[in-house]
Amino acid sequence: MQIESQRLLLRTINKDDILNIHELNSRPEVAEFSINDAPLNIEETRKEIEPYIKAQRRKPRKSYSFTIRTLETNEFIGIAGLSISCEKFRMGEIYYKILPIFWNTGFATEVSKCLIKFGFENLKLHRIEAGTNTDNYRSVRVLEKSGMCQEGLRRKIVPMNGKWKDGYLYAIIEDDYLMRKSQQPIE
Repeated sequence: MQIESQRLLLRTINKDDILNIHELNSRPEVAEFSINDAPLNIEETRKEIEPYIKAQRRKPRKSYSFTIRTLETNEFIGIAGLSISCEKFRMGEIYYKILPIFWNTGFATEVSKCLIKFGFENLKLHRIEAGTNTDNYRSVRVLEKSGMCQEGLRRKIVPMNGKWKDGYLYAIIEDDYLMRKSQQPIE
């Protein structure tokens, strides 16, 4: 499965992606705001991506995990995904991780918009959420530029580096998405 945006290709994660994902997750700057610690070895990364690959075969499918690559050069820049968190309410949640050398390029916003479009147009979701650590100002900005609204503060929700951290809850509902889409194209 693939999704294309203006500059990026999101492709379903497979076993061949392990080295790239291991490099991404091993970066201290990436691990700083991740709920998972940096992997100690490649075997930990292998165990982490196994559920992503198994989810591709489940019916109905509830989880979509992708590598992010540039369209122009096919260079690996990160991972992203969307999980259906509550079928009854047609609700999903997105995430993304980008290699630091690609921060401040607009790629994370492009990925976020792409996942939102996929969630509403292909999966027929009603609501898409994302959470971020309150100290992760880069991710806050990405979510806001993607059209999501901050709905609240979740106190001590995220275990990070042996401490409980506060997180913001962001969301967009299909009405917001359709209104924005009618006003301007969403990439």
